[in-house]
Amino acid sequence: MKARNLVRAFLRIAWHEADAVRTAAEVRSAHILGRLRNPHQVIASKPAGGITLGPKVVLFLHWDRDGRVRETLFDYISQLAESGRSVVFVTNAGRIEPVTEERLLTFCAGILIRRNVGYDFGGWRDAIDTLGLPHAGTEEIIIANDSVFGPFCPLEPTLSRFDYSEADVWGLTESWQHRYHLQSYFVAFGPHAIRSPAFHEFWSHVIPAPSKAYIIRRYEVGLTQTLLEAGLRLSAVWPYDMLIKQVRHMEAINKENSDQADLNRWEQTSQLQAAIARRKPLNPTSDLWRYLLLSDYPFIKRELLRDNPTRVKDIEDWKMVLGANIGMENDRLIL
Repeated sequence: MKARNLVRAFLRIAWHEADAVRTAAEVRSAHILGRLRNPHQVIASKPAGGITLGPKVVLFLHWDRDGRVRETLFDYISQLAESGRSVVFVTNAGRIEPVTEERLLTFCAGILIRRNVGYDFGGWRDAIDTLGLPHAGTEEIIIANDSVFGPFCPLEPTLSRFDYSEADVWGLTESWQHRYHLQSYFVAFGPHAIRSPAFHEFWSHVIPAPSKAYIIRRYEVGLTQTLLEAGLRLSAVWPYDMLIKQVRHMEAINKENSDQADLNRWEQTSQLQAAIARRKPLNPTSDLWRYLLLSDYPFIKRELLRDNPTRVKDIEDWKMVLGANIGMENDRLIL
């Protein structure tokens, strides 16, 4: 038994080392290919008369293989627009249905249609360049994408928490995986941040690299690190430490009187508590999804529901958590 455990440990270490070598090679090749690509891939801008922007701008990044827009996105985007922000819908799909375009333009300031080159950061960089941001009167730029389902509750209370006297840049969640960073599916830059040389320097050097690993390390993590090194203040609406405290205070269940769902919750909580004890960084939007929703967080990651890449054991509870704890009606949970 001891020898078998040693073999397993050796194989696990060997696999991690091989994976690290593969990722490093992928990142190096992606950098070379990214530098050969043109970062400007916008092929159409709507409306034809030009895009007029107010002082607060949202660059909303979309991608769908067939150019379709999910119904729930219309509610998400319309709430952003109703908050007084100029939303520019940036699609990497390369096309969009005319009826969808017409509907989006009822509340969006404009639409940029581009080729699917450079993932989200490539799209945001392209939009910033195409629109000439920031303008003289720009007070805020938000980057957001369609990687989440929701919002399951009104967005205004969340948006109102962006106090730029307290922090120059706000994310919804923060992570310590790889290195500390605000998670990039929703980041808001205030007036001091968007006029910082570091902001311009970062975006001007984004290249359309064909690798998610490259994007995460160089841009999602790199954005936060660049801004911190420039002396900017960053904060998250749902801080990591707050979520961790909730996990620590979860009590064990009585296994003898529990069904499978209860056991899954108990096992997931136990794994989280063990990871916290080992100081292993967790991903808030997957590992800590329950604690986010219970704290009035308005989203849940699509990847978590669709693929569950980190094998979260209690994710089948998500509708129950929304219905029982947030009061969302069942008919609104059909996504």
